[in-house]
Amino acid sequence: MGWRENMTLRLAEKRDLPQLLDFEQDLIAYERAFAPQIKKGKIHYYDIGAYIERSDVCVVVAEHENQLIGSGYALIKPNKVYKNPSTIVYLGFMYVLPEFRGNGINGRIIEYLVEWGKTLGHTEFQLDVYAENLHAIRAYHKMGFQSELLTMRFQTDT
Repeated sequence: MGWRENMTLRLAEKRDLPQLLDFEQDLIAYERAFAPQIKKGKIHYYDIGAYIERSDVCVVVAEHENQLIGSGYALIKPNKVYKNPSTIVYLGFMYVLPEFRGNGINGRIIEYLVEWGKTLGHTEFQLDVYAENLHAIRAYHKMGFQSELLTMRFQTDT
């Protein structure tokens, strides 16, 4: 049996927080290549500890031989007031350790999170991805996501 058969997905627990905070820092470091305006130093995108406790958030981890190898979350939140449905499931914190990438782990995490949202009656799932992150965009398209809106930015010297 290979490592893929031994990989499991489970809900994150408070004891996972130190590793999840490391994942977050690795994710931020990776995304700085796509967004140089991300602040320098140690910052946080998420309040992972609080997310683990909240009933409107599902934080999931991928685990292999008692080692966390990936993560993701689904957060129920209001949709834009001019769109239907009124609530969406927002996916974020998609991270897989570099040595395990390219093996469909992120896809399995997304499937888990989508099933969680569907069991609660939700039909709209959204995520953000940097426009320059072509690898991630291809992977999300493969999962059935469609591009909708591209944020444009312009920065002056002063």
